Amino acid sequence: MNEEQIGFIGLGHMGHGMAKNIVEKGYPLTVMAHRNRVPVEDLKQRGAEEAHTPREVAEASTVIFLCVTGSREVEQVVRGADGLKAGARPGSIIVDASTSDPTSTLQLAEELAGEGIAFVDAPLSRTPKEAWEGTLDTMVGCDEAMFERIRPVLETWAGKIVHVGPVGHGHAMKLINNFVSLGYAAIYSEALTLAHKAGLSAKTVDSVIRGGRMDCGFYQTFMRYVLERDRNAHKFSLKNGYKDLRYAGALADALGVANPIGSAVKNSFALAVNGPHADAYVPMLSDVIAESNGVSLVETPPRSS
Repeated sequence: MNEEQIGFIGLGHMGHGMAKNIVEKGYPLTVMAHRNRVPVEDLKQRGAEEAHTPREVAEASTVIFLCVTGSREVEQVVRGADGLKAGARPGSIIVDASTSDPTSTLQLAEELAGEGIAFVDAPLSRTPKEAWEGTLDTMVGCDEAMFERIRPVLETWAGKIVHVGPVGHGHAMKLINNFVSLGYAAIYSEALTLAHKAGLSAKTVDSVIRGGRMDCGFYQTFMRYVLERDRNAHKFSLKNGYKDLRYAGALADALGVANPIGSAVKNSFALAVNGPHADAYVPMLSDVIAESNGVSLVETPPRSS
């Protein structure tokens, strides 16, 4: 029997798979539904218990995971009238697996420390597929003792776990990671439009890059959408990408770092989310950039004679 009692809030694309692995690997689990009841009903069938407020989740748990949109949502879940802070016992740990603003993370950590509650940042990398398989990457910000305490729980849903430093460093590293990946998305999108204008198809571009030094897992999921029109190739929204780039820009400002490329990438995403594609996924940025240049990357089959 595992000593830790786990709570989980945020059963979206990533959170559902993470929570599934926690309960299936023997941890008592308490979850809370938001609007979509499908994940919570699935988890209840696997042995999880349901709570109706964050406070109830905290009262039933020693370690609580959050996997929500960003800092605003994390702050609401923690500080609300029926929030985690109201129900968590001294010695409890709140682990924020969201992509959040490190400034907010440090403020929450200091505030909760006064109540005897630890706050850890452990944001994620990879996709919902790996969340379901229990092979996500996570970058963890906390002290060494806290890391050793939560590591067995992290291992239920993560294949690569890196302790990057004290609290706040996990979210800083995640923003840097996302700046790199979302920057590639913007570059791929412009490159494909430029290639189209030059008479080179997306298939031709892919035949050169795939298997070469510029190939990578992110490139492959991005191009699976471009070439196969698989809308679920990489289920991370343009809206969330734009949020992460704003957080990265705020981090750069706080540190006095000039980030002209970050601003350019952010503007590519702003173009997307302020149009009809706000709820589309990151690889669909390729369509936004193509359309803004008056072209389409959807290849039509040749007419039969």
